[in-house]
Amino acid sequence: MGEVSTIGVDIAKSVFQVHGVDADGTVVIRRRVGRAKILEFFSKLRPCLVGMEACATAHHWARELKKLGHDALLMPPTYVKAYLKRGKNDAADAAAICEAVTRPSMRFVPIKSVEQQSTLMLHRTRDLLIRQRTQLINALRAHLAELGLVAAKGREGLCQLVTVVTECGDERLPSNARFACQAIVGQLHAVQTQISGLDKRITQTHRANPDSKRLDAIPGFGVILSTAVVATMTDPKAFKTGREFAAWIGLVPRQNSTGGKDRLGSISKQGDRYLRRLLVVGAISIVRTARMWPDKYPWLIELLGRRPAKVVAVALANKMARVAWAVLAKGETYRAPTRLSNAAITVAA
Repeated sequence: MGEVSTIGVDIAKSVFQVHGVDADGTVVIRRRVGRAKILEFFSKLRPCLVGMEACATAHHWARELKKLGHDALLMPPTYVKAYLKRGKNDAADAAAICEAVTRPSMRFVPIKSVEQQSTLMLHRTRDLLIRQRTQLINALRAHLAELGLVAAKGREGLCQLVTVVTECGDERLPSNARFACQAIVGQLHAVQTQISGLDKRITQTHRANPDSKRLDAIPGFGVILSTAVVATMTDPKAFKTGREFAAWIGLVPRQNSTGGKDRLGSISKQGDRYLRRLLVVGAISIVRTARMWPDKYPWLIELLGRRPAKVVAVALANKMARVAWAVLAKGETYRAPTRLSNAAITVAA
């Protein structure tokens, strides 16, 4: 039995399961370690390979283990599951992680920095508050509709309903109903104020990041999408091509091919759902206005003549992801494609 060379750690809230083997694969360590003692435990070991699943708090522990000299690697949990033997418990999970981290074909998750995770926290908090704002608006509309007070969709209709609630002289709203709706309106104003503050902070982060500003020049991108891509893509060169980045987001067709026959279905929807949603929303904004500038988006106009608008938007989102990867991986700025006119082609000929 030699010294430990590879360790698999199953992360939990309070107790971590550790499984370590030596260079020959013999089990050297199999024990449970409390959260407060995990760093002390690894500080007493010689630098070794440590594998963990890319789940909650995994990036934090990977950064801490790297400070101690260990080679910490994160893996997608779905890729580790294939190495799990019969049964499901913490010890078996740690053994599967220890086995998976040594596989040469394993794909690893880049470790995010504190700054990247902080930027993503701004995005996640903003997204949460937007969902809460939608819930409050729906609740306000539903309550007032029970009393026959209905307004049109959109911001103007909402302002009309808020005016009915805030004006005490409107006799169409009973006192108890007004008291309840005023609580919703007050919460709605507070959530909107918090969203505006997060938008300002994200804009400040965008202006201080040169990569984010270069992405902002891509059609369909904005402050929100640019900062989200920069914070999510830890190392652009970890992807060999732009298609790999699009596949990582889940914007490529799912394959069900066999016997030499290619069968492609809908997009796989793997990876980051938030980033994929932002890309599709940005693509939809271009699709809606593409017909106004046919010379600017010729291939998009042609595709719209053959496919539904939503399918075209997903295809455009795939292209946007590839362009974003090229801009970040090559360190260049976005250059809009140029198309020669018919007169120019005739002169050139």
